[in-house]
This record gives sequence, structure tokens and C-alpha cells, in this order.
Amino acid sequence: MDHMAPSTYFSPGELADALGALRASTPLVHCLTNTVVTNFTANVLLAAGASPAMVDVPGEAGGFAEVASAVLVNLGNPGAEQRAAITAAVAAASTAPTPWVLDPVAVGSLTVRTEFAFGLRDARPTVIRGNPSEIMVLAGTGAGGRGVEATDSVHAAAEAAISLSLRSAAVVAVSGPADLITDGRRTVHVHGGSELLTKVTGGGCALGAICAAFLPTTSDPLLTTVAAHAFYSAAAERAATTSRGPGSFAMDFIDALHALSPADLAATAVLS
Repeated sequence: MDHMAPSTYFSPGELADALGALRASTPLVHCLTNTVVTNFTANVLLAAGASPAMVDVPGEAGGFAEVASAVLVNLGNPGAEQRAAITAAVAAASTAPTPWVLDPVAVGSLTVRTEFAFGLRDARPTVIRGNPSEIMVLAGTGAGGRGVEATDSVHAAAEAAISLSLRSAAVVAVSGPADLITDGRRTVHVHGGSELLTKVTGGGCALGAICAAFLPTTSDPLLTTVAAHAFYSAAAERAATTSRGPGSFAMDFIDALHALSPADLAATAVLS
């Protein structure tokens, strides 16, 4: 892999410092996520150096969001009880304040989660992370993908991402072959990764958790989100060189997240 391409905004050292800060602080990441990916998400966070907590009981979620380092809200299968817990956690995070990530899984054709996601979009998340079709729905310019799969390209979603960022005051990250990350004024592309991530349940959802884990490391959420994506992509690329397919990739990916050092990240991340 080539060394990092010149970036207008962030240096290799800044990415390395963000990962170093994460490892030094072991951020407590409060995950309100879907049951399909809970175990994989927790293992990804542990491997990266964070401490996961899957607290989605309505009577507990608000209080926990106040003391967590960051919160992940993932709408993979949002039942009524989890929606109540998310509402409480977001309100508490906003008051604390605790930075939080919104992952609007499969919004568009599914009405309950879509209407709920619009409300969360307007509750000032720190980061919104999704595939191109999900981002376009939240920006009001798309109809959604095919379930959890995108039917739009990152390029097609670029203007929607900038518009959504300016509307919500959130950093918006669009996942694809090259991830697009913007705060409405600055836009960065993160290259690398592996297509095998799309063959593992929870690959995208766990990225939302990693974005949350990086948020407390600096005061610039664009930098933290870029660093999270670069870290994730570098680990995926490393895992793809040793795996034999999706099953071994999932195991090798978790190992790669654990092994990847700040110096490794600085040497291999590719931004444009």
C-alpha cells in the first residue's frame, strides 16, 4: 500500500495521535445497537482499545449516557423499548454533553425507523455515519437502498452529505470504496479497506462504534472521524492479506485492529 497521499487538512501524525489517545484513555462507549451485531461490535471496540457497554434498557440508558465517553445510536432493529432507550440516551448526552454517533441503518422504505431517524438527525448528533443511500434519505434527496444495502454511490451522495452536515451541524461520513467525510466546509476521502468487510455481518455497524470511540480523543470531530475510518480501513486491508474468506477475515480483522499501532496508521493511511 502507498504511503499517505497529501491531505489539505490532516497529517499522518494527527491520525497517529488520535489512535494513541484512544489507547491511552480506554473510552467507555455506550452502544445502543442492534441484536444482530452486538457481539461483533463489542469485540471490535475491545480490540481497538475501547471499553464497550451495551446498555439499551430505558430506565438505564439516560443515566449511562451521562457518564459514558461517547454514545452510539444504531437503528438496525429499533423496537419500541430500544427507541425509548435511545430517546433517553440522546437527551442525556445532549445535556451532559456526551458526543454521539447516529447510524441510520436501512432508513428509507422502512417507515418506523425513518421517521425516528429524522427526529434524531435534528437532535444534533456529533457524527452521522451511513451508506450513500441512507445519507441521501436523511438529506431529503433519496428514497433509500435495498434493505441495509446501498443502491447509490458515494459520488452521488456527496452533495447530500454536505447539505446534511450543514443542516444537522454533524460530521457526515459516507461509506464506500473510498469513504467520504465532511463537516460541510472540509471534505476528506479515506482510501483503502477491503470488500470482505461487506461479507461480515456488522462490518458497517461496528465502524459507527469505532467513530464513537475516537470522538473523545480530540476537539475536532472531523479529525476523529477521519482517523476512525483510516484506522478501520488499514486494519481491514491488513486482515485481507492473511484471510482465506469472510470467516477467517472476521477473526483476522479483530486481530489487526488490536495489533495496528499509531505508527502503522501514520505509515499506511491514505487520504485525499
